[in-house]
Amino acid sequence: MLKNESKQAVDTFLSSAKEEFAAFADQLSGEGYEAAASIILESQAKGGRLHITGIGKPGHVAAYMASLFSSTGNPCYFLHGTEAVHGSCGQLMSGDVVIAISNSGETGELKSTVLAVKNNGCKVIGVTGNTDSWLAQQSDACLFAGVKAEGGPLNRAPRNSILAEILMLQALSVAIQVEQDWDPIRYVRCHPGGALGQLRENEK
Repeated sequence: MLKNESKQAVDTFLSSAKEEFAAFADQLSGEGYEAAASIILESQAKGGRLHITGIGKPGHVAAYMASLFSSTGNPCYFLHGTEAVHGSCGQLMSGDVVIAISNSGETGELKSTVLAVKNNGCKVIGVTGNTDSWLAQQSDACLFAGVKAEGGPLNRAPRNSILAEILMLQALSVAIQVEQDWDPIRYVRCHPGGALGQLRENEK
């Protein structure tokens, strides 16, 4: 059985997550994605590709989002946040776009990766909780994913900021999916397994 302190910590976190998530979602709008979406679409029109990277927990967000973008009509490649400067930038081509995720926008390892990405002729879309950060300044477009508190016992481990990053990037994936006219037939062709891979009656 959980200690009372543990139960209280969970209640505090859930309350914080509800408050931060609602406040963040309220400030979002479709117009806020236009610059980032335009960069991606312009690159794709010229044969460019989309990549996504991050350090630590945002790196796991990057891997998930690469999968989500790919499954909804926009092939996307995970770029390892530290391996990028040890040869993985070889997956990049001039004209590609790299989405870089960092809550602080000041992470040292990501700075090295972003500089390497730019030196390889790629554009950068930053996702950060600090619009005055180094990452925001270095980005060709910046998406704000900021929260006031992480919500955990130490208020340090990425929790609420991860929710904000995921929501921001999911919304971008929605915008790009619509621009690509991704319909149920094409979705099922790329996702034949499981319940999601079955056409519904109203989609046939």
